[in-house]
Amino acid sequence: MPKSRSRTLHAAPGMHDLLPAETALWERIERSARALAEQRGYRLVVTPLLEPTELFARGVGDTTDVVEKEMYTFEDKGGRSLSLRPEATASAVRAYFDGGLHQAPQPVRLHYWGPMFRYDRPQAGRYRQFFQFGVEAIGEAAPEVDVETIELSRTWLERCGLTGVSLQLNSIGDEVCRPRYREALRDHFRPHIETMCADCRRRFDTNPLRLLDCRKSSCEPYQQGAPRSIDFLCEPCAGHHQAVREELDALDIPFQDNPRLVRGLDYYTRTTFEFWAADLEGAQNALGGGGRYDGLAEVLGYNATPAVGFAMGVDRVVLAMQRQGVKLAPRPTRVWLIPAAEGAAVEAHKLAGELRQAGWEVGVVFGAVSLKAGMRQAQKSGAQCVLIVGPAELESATVTVRDMTAGSQRQVARAAVLDEVDRVLGFPEEDDAPNPTWTKAGAIAETDG
Repeated sequence: MPKSRSRTLHAAPGMHDLLPAETALWERIERSARALAEQRGYRLVVTPLLEPTELFARGVGDTTDVVEKEMYTFEDKGGRSLSLRPEATASAVRAYFDGGLHQAPQPVRLHYWGPMFRYDRPQAGRYRQFFQFGVEAIGEAAPEVDVETIELSRTWLERCGLTGVSLQLNSIGDEVCRPRYREALRDHFRPHIETMCADCRRRFDTNPLRLLDCRKSSCEPYQQGAPRSIDFLCEPCAGHHQAVREELDALDIPFQDNPRLVRGLDYYTRTTFEFWAADLEGAQNALGGGGRYDGLAEVLGYNATPAVGFAMGVDRVVLAMQRQGVKLAPRPTRVWLIPAAEGAAVEAHKLAGELRQAGWEVGVVFGAVSLKAGMRQAQKSGAQCVLIVGPAELESATVTVRDMTAGSQRQVARAAVLDEVDRVLGFPEEDDAPNPTWTKAGAIAETDG
């Protein structure tokens, strides 16, 4: 009896591959993000994908959608509850204390880039595995640090070539003044709560600030005329918010006051901000955001420590770039080597190694192929210079160097190959410029500024 054919396997729902046609763009914007962060003293931190579930339940908030509905949580073989990280701020604060960074000069500036996981309805720009670029400045309460993180995230979006992005700004106070604001919100929504959605009815008691965050058509009308958090700020919170606004004005960073902006995580205090893209629709228009979270460390069981940071949704930023026609084609491997004779493969390995040592990216066409087939493969791969090691070249200790742009070739001594490649192509490209300048519907232009 013939074996049944196995079912074809695909990526899990909400997960997707990044193929070479996409990763060229992703790598470039990641390098830009890292360079901008490092310029401002933010150093890379890498935290585990798996964390104790309690870290997020306590830090993010056990009544948030993230913890209640969206986390990937399981028990390991030791009976411990672990979760794939849904965000990185709680992990960064844990690493700050676990690693003794609280004893270093303050603030400690950290940046990260990597995958996060949330079980949410997949759609364009929103995936169950998604990527974030973020920074955290831990150990400083000054409003100037809030502005520094805003400036950094805004500059990165500009370096990504995006236009039509607005900065939304608000302050939600702290545990001194926020209780009065919570009660004012409950008074406002109480007459309407029975006609609002099930999530809002649940949040009415547990987290009334999130009533301002609901995007369901049955609830949005009641948000109009709701009390504003800035009208309930205590004096220190009001002073902090005013200082942030004044410094943004002084730096010519435009912003829009948004009294409905509360963010979806419980740890935020005082400053909250988001960047919205005009080219994305509805709830998908938020490219990312952040704010101050002065109470998070204490909630996690550490000493009270002020902090501020942001996280940008890389998938959504790339989507906005694509909508605006910002493109970057994969960089071709410029040099290809064809061993077109029996026994030429070893010589090809050696020659390719020497060229790579000199800084060139070199592809080798291996396999029993004809010279014609090898040339066709090299051309399809974007070769600008092809090196041929055939029977005659092996016998004479030479290499044929073909300039694909000029359509010319010449045979050179084996020891002169590197000089000839340099002559044909110039010199190896440095592809690590920290501040790329994007072009619309075309390639990227590098700058050193």
